[in-house]
Amino acid sequence: MRKQSFIQGTIILLCAGIINRMLGFIPRIALPRIIGAEGVGLYQLGYPFFILLITVITGGLPLAVAKLVAEAEGENRPEQSRRILHTSLALSLTLGTLFTCIALFSASWVSSVLLTDQRVYYTFVSMTPMIAIVAVSSIYRGYFQGLQNMIPSAFSSVLESVIRIFFMLWFSWLLLPKGLAFAAAGAMLGVTVGEIAGMLALLGQYYFNVHKDRALPPGEESDLTTPVLKRLARIAIPVTAGRLIGSFSYLLESIITVRSLALAGIAAAAATAQYGSLQGMVIPLLLLPGVLSSSLAVSLVPSLSEAAARDDMPTIHKRMHQALRLAMVTGAPFAAVMYILAVPLCTLMYGNAADTAPMLRMMAPFAVFLYVQAPLQAALQAMDRPGRALINTLIGAVVKILLILLLASRPEYGILGAIIAIMVNSLLVTLLHGYSVIRLTAMSLRWSDPLKIIAATIIMAAAMSYVYTSVPVSASQWIQFLAAASCGMGVYLGICLLSGLISARDLERIPFFRRWRS
Repeated sequence: MRKQSFIQGTIILLCAGIINRMLGFIPRIALPRIIGAEGVGLYQLGYPFFILLITVITGGLPLAVAKLVAEAEGENRPEQSRRILHTSLALSLTLGTLFTCIALFSASWVSSVLLTDQRVYYTFVSMTPMIAIVAVSSIYRGYFQGLQNMIPSAFSSVLESVIRIFFMLWFSWLLLPKGLAFAAAGAMLGVTVGEIAGMLALLGQYYFNVHKDRALPPGEESDLTTPVLKRLARIAIPVTAGRLIGSFSYLLESIITVRSLALAGIAAAAATAQYGSLQGMVIPLLLLPGVLSSSLAVSLVPSLSEAAARDDMPTIHKRMHQALRLAMVTGAPFAAVMYILAVPLCTLMYGNAADTAPMLRMMAPFAVFLYVQAPLQAALQAMDRPGRALINTLIGAVVKILLILLLASRPEYGILGAIIAIMVNSLLVTLLHGYSVIRLTAMSLRWSDPLKIIAATIIMAAAMSYVYTSVPVSASQWIQFLAAASCGMGVYLGICLLSGLISARDLERIPFFRRWRS
């Protein structure tokens, strides 16, 4: 089966991620127009339980499958890859079926007692089939990533998005005459149809591209089932625990921040509005460029795992330097745009920059640490140190919660206390991950790259500020923003090419540039 290089795999996942992000705006705009804010609320209420169940079932299992399959492929043992796939599928299906039954039997109690709105029952029931479906799909995605073929994952995710959007809007419109509860359930059924389509796409690609070429000899299927289960658990449990810590940390953060703001003398409605601006508007903007670092993290796990299985430290160092350079080079200009053009960006996105722009400008420089954090965490997981990543994440979560309690409850800080806590968390966890990776791999840092990136970003920021203030005031704000951002990006790209941060060889790895040069 076709295998891509580390950079090619990252680009494939990046393209799919960008397409999915763009497609994601369609239901956000269209669904409220069909079922209204109340219907969207019913649709959203059941989602936290679904995310929690999926995290428990598949939190670290796909990553464990990708790592173990990559190691087996690096040792030229395709039969071991198939054993890993079948064992993990059996485990995932068992857990998925179990939690599906639990969700179905508890749907009435959850909707009426925990969520205090009986109408969520229909949405909750419509959601439950997805548990087993997502469990199966995640295993096949991990398997293909372990083979270092990112095309099946990318194709299935884009197909799932397209099918999901069409059916969730159609079903919600179709069931709207029966009431909002049924319309919201119809939207959730559309999501389920999309997940089924994504799973069938993965199954089809597996059967036609892998299954026929890698059939196991009879009687060899369960020889190493117990050792495989132990290895899967050793990797998956710490990763799942780390994600659960992240989920619970987010939950505690939302509760403690609002309560701390109340202690600071801020009215409950104002505190909720401030926290809503931070988490619903500012954080999504900061995380938007993170689609590349997420793609890097996914591609990095099988690549490093295969190199580690061969004890190939030069390749490990090379991949880490590539990943960190790409994360910084691509993340820094977006951070500069969000810092210099915070006011027009927030005005154009949300219609009001008074509350969100100061928050965005304050947090933008620290966003680069978030972009670098993903590949560092992926490296620890690929190098059999998921426990170290878990401890680092836990330390960051504890520090963040304590800082929110200490600062946000003081009137002179208020919501700024929560912002400071989030920035300290991103900086601390990234530094802890970086220290752990350096100790583990004995990798030497290339300080010239960060210094070049900082210099290029400062020059870019100055160019954007000059262009933005030079555009006539009578011009549209869109024109001012686009002119300044385009000029800044052009200056940044030119400096990166001249300084060697981006080379001609890097550009040739991108299909568009390769065809253009030829």
